[in-house]
Amino acid sequence: MTARGFREIEPTAADEEAAEEILESIEEALERVHPARVMFSTLVVLIITILLLGGSLWVVPYDGVTADVVYRQSGGGHIVLVELDNRGSRSIQEIEMSIRMVDEVGIEVGRTDFDWDQLGPHTSIAHDDLELVIDGASVWENYTIEIDLNYQYHNGEKEEDWSIDVGGWTSEYHIKFGTFTIF
Repeated sequence: MTARGFREIEPTAADEEAAEEILESIEEALERVHPARVMFSTLVVLIITILLLGGSLWVVPYDGVTADVVYRQSGGGHIVLVELDNRGSRSIQEIEMSIRMVDEVGIEVGRTDFDWDQLGPHTSIAHDDLELVIDGASVWENYTIEIDLNYQYHNGEKEEDWSIDVGGWTSEYHIKFGTFTIF
């Protein structure tokens, strides 16, 4: 008996032989596994994972439309530039967009309307009709840019309405996200 009250077990010759066989198989496995092989395997799995995730953006059908808005003001007035971006994997049709700028009491100081037949997947458009130039309006007041977007997509008709409060800075950049849907 040992000090803790347990009996010491003497290994038999069969136990020692089994332990040696296990040790030899572990050593053989370690000889086959090199750090270079582990790094290479990890790199291959990482590349395959990235390709599968990136490829799913082109294979899995989804819809998503955004509007990138740049607002500039200077002594001569205001400039609003809009880029319509179809980030989805399907085209959108019959696009109607209205961009208007209203003052703090709701009076419209400028407006532009835009119609387009079709915008393909993963494409964007910036057009002269998506530029709103307002001369002579005060640059020291706050305004609201209102964007109304209507379009047809595979599931029917979609309407997006965005409001952006501007006027505190001479230059502002905003991204307005529409509803993203998968399948």
